[in-house]
Amino acid sequence: MTGLELLGMVMLLVMLAAIFIGLPISFTLLFLALIFGYFGLGVRVFNLAYLQTIGLMKQDEFVAVPMFILMGYVCDQAGLMERLFKAFRDLFAPVHGALYVVVIVTATLFGIAAGTVGATVALLGIMAGPMMIKAGYDVRMSAGAIAAGGTLGILIPPSVMLVVMAPVLDISIIDLYAAAFGPGFLLSGMYIVYTLARSYWNPKLGPPVPKEERPDSIRTVLWECLVGLVPVTVLTIMTLGVILAGLTTAAEAAALGALGAILLVIAYGRFTWRGLLDACYNTLATTSMVLFLAVASNVFGAVFAWLGTANWITNVLLAAPLPAWGTMTLLLTVIFLLGWPFEWPAIVLIFLPLLAPVAKGLGYDMVWFGCIVAVVLQTAFLSPPVAMSAYYLKQVVKEWNLKLIYRGMADFMVIQCICVALVLAFPAIAMWFPNWLDARRKAEQSIQLMHPLPANALLEEGRVRIMR
Repeated sequence: MTGLELLGMVMLLVMLAAIFIGLPISFTLLFLALIFGYFGLGVRVFNLAYLQTIGLMKQDEFVAVPMFILMGYVCDQAGLMERLFKAFRDLFAPVHGALYVVVIVTATLFGIAAGTVGATVALLGIMAGPMMIKAGYDVRMSAGAIAAGGTLGILIPPSVMLVVMAPVLDISIIDLYAAAFGPGFLLSGMYIVYTLARSYWNPKLGPPVPKEERPDSIRTVLWECLVGLVPVTVLTIMTLGVILAGLTTAAEAAALGALGAILLVIAYGRFTWRGLLDACYNTLATTSMVLFLAVASNVFGAVFAWLGTANWITNVLLAAPLPAWGTMTLLLTVIFLLGWPFEWPAIVLIFLPLLAPVAKGLGYDMVWFGCIVAVVLQTAFLSPPVAMSAYYLKQVVKEWNLKLIYRGMADFMVIQCICVALVLAFPAIAMWFPNWLDARRKAEQSIQLMHPLPANALLEEGRVRIMR
């Protein structure tokens, strides 16, 4: 190890120590990068910081971040989740463990519409918690279902975490979104199967909804389900559909999604200027935190790379006497452990750029790597000592003991570990959709090469596609 590489290692250790004692992450990263960079690179470090900041600001993917965040906050006001929850509760009322299924299905659909963990867990806790207590549901499994279901929002697109992760890994946000669908819905399905199986073998864990609380007409139930699903479907098409079809960029789709969420609030009769202003304030605060951390971590990573320490760590890990899958397991274990003290923005923006070159050097597809990292990062909301989902849930369901909430979350963490193992063993779970999109794009390109159209015909064809 050379002197500059040693200096970079000291900078990394000081950064970890500073964060663990509670210093602000963004300012710590920026100051350490400039101070250690000045000792190692001289005045060039200031030019490097300037160029890295300007380069980051030019990335279109980050424009989508505030729009997706605004869409999530606005959806909270629309009453979308309440209507979905009530409709699905009536639909699954006769089933043992019905409320578990309702919680997970509602969280999955609301994760598509909003993509926010804190709001989803809190709203589910407010609606489902008292109902589960009244129905005599098991506290441990109820808390686990709400907490685990709420975390699906950061994995199932449109997820702000995936938007931030794509430029860090230098991959297409379209491909990363497509890859996340498989593991996201697989996890949702595994949660449902687990809760239904346990409720079947032990009916006391999840008795059916009492008959006196069920609706009289099945037609009313189906109508409420249809009305509840339509807004989610419209938002999905406005955000994900246009992205995956290649009609818009992520930023344009995010703006459409935010507009759609505002129109939903108006349609539900819940629009107020005060509510919109609060959503904008919350969006500003969250976006400022994420983007400032992105700038600081980008500068820190650039200095770290220029000192040569990043390459040294990569070479050491690649030279480890482990097979490729063993090294990958080691990387994912490190990311999992980082999820205990850190939130996902710090892991994605600070540590992932240090670990990604190792995965690339091992020959792994970076879209697949980003997807499996997203699944592992989902456990950051379920793993102690941070486990933000537990605190969100405890705040709204005060009758539940925090210890029981943790134990319930631990059961669902086992399911998540099984999902990670499945994606490791069968990469097609994540890659079938991106590969299908890629094959479709290549087929369209080959058709265009075989049958070139004049410029005015291409414009007309574009109009027809958009109208379709």
